[in-house]
Amino acid sequence: MGKEQPSSSSLTGDVNGSREKMATRVLSSQENFEKLMADLARPNGHVYSQSQSQSGSGQNGAGTSIVAKNTASILAIGKALPPNRICQSTYTDFYFRVTHCSHKTELKNRMQRICDKSGINTRYLLLDEEALKEHSEFYTPGQASIEQRHDLLEEAVPKLAAQAAASALEEWGRPACDVTHLIVVTLSGVAIPGADVRLVKLLGLREDVSRVMLYMLGCYAGVTALRLAKDLAENNPGSRVLIACSEMTATTFRAPSEKSMYDIVGASLFGDGAVGVIVGAKPRPGIERSIFEIHWAGVSLAPDTEHVVQGKLKPDGLYFFLDKSLPGLVGKHIAPFCRSLLDHAPENLNLGFNEVFWAVHPGGPAILNTVEEQLLLNSEKLRASRDVLANYGNVSASSVLYVLDELRHRPGQEEWGAALAFGPGITFEGVLLRRNVNHR
Repeated sequence: MGKEQPSSSSLTGDVNGSREKMATRVLSSQENFEKLMADLARPNGHVYSQSQSQSGSGQNGAGTSIVAKNTASILAIGKALPPNRICQSTYTDFYFRVTHCSHKTELKNRMQRICDKSGINTRYLLLDEEALKEHSEFYTPGQASIEQRHDLLEEAVPKLAAQAAASALEEWGRPACDVTHLIVVTLSGVAIPGADVRLVKLLGLREDVSRVMLYMLGCYAGVTALRLAKDLAENNPGSRVLIACSEMTATTFRAPSEKSMYDIVGASLFGDGAVGVIVGAKPRPGIERSIFEIHWAGVSLAPDTEHVVQGKLKPDGLYFFLDKSLPGLVGKHIAPFCRSLLDHAPENLNLGFNEVFWAVHPGGPAILNTVEEQLLLNSEKLRASRDVLANYGNVSASSVLYVLDELRHRPGQEEWGAALAFGPGITFEGVLLRRNVNHR
């Protein structure tokens, strides 16, 4: 916009100041968070008897159902959100005003129509108006901003992940030092050391915790993390796996442009949020409870579809492209994939699509409508997914785990179900789940 670019020294000072301010916003309740983490880090906060540590499958002491021997279970789920809650109906006005693009009436009207049809009521975003005033480079055409975005996310991503993980640890009821494996999922920024190293310190995890980073996988990565956690839990006796997924749109935020029409689609649908999940086999009686058993996990790559969902990292941030053929391609492959998923249940069950519960990644209304139509599902089957979309938008890899968190609190008679997500590739990820109906 004709604005003189700052010198490298002044820019560094601005970035460091912004990082400190944004870190304060992400952890607005820093004192409470630190107190909670201090409590979780104390091993003597919980006493385990020798008989409990050697228990296998069976009743967990809380009236819950028997868990199959060595089958991994989801033991706790927690989520965290940035404090900036936005209303979908007014976001278009805010977005065009704050990027100084209110004069682009045709683009603005197009984005408003997308928002109106999105099925979204509210979302949560790290970038509020104050942050965007500090970072005009995020929406100034032609101005490099990748360094500033990564500096911001280097702090914000692990801190929001730590809040979600702390919530999961509190529900789990065991100290943070009992976590043996850590899986961190994000497509928001890249840093070395990564968010996994920062989380070890933030959460008080032990130094020998086995760490895995899943970078840049996209919307299916939440189910990828469940698949990996299942393998780790079942093949390492006594292990407990913490999944920490943190997604933020600051890496893609930019001014609307006729040259990049997908930007207004992304600005209309995506939100920020984090989720923490504890996974382990053989829950300890009286201490741990199985929420969902993970009976099978599978992945499939649709042939010749790598062009449909793409991301490119450029000097002014991460650019995404979704081809309009995506819903149709999901529809083409979804039924065979889901049939294979349910066929891994015990042979005598012969589960039908309307006889199970569904946690489907809420990528948008078109995706959910396609899944519903192709599987011939009753309308209530995707209610949890649609409610997550309405309340949070598309939170990328965190979304499907939000849906599982919704489902566990809802009444339902279905014992078996599936979590399902899709993303670049086109990749289909799914897990076959068995719900502990006595958990709620």
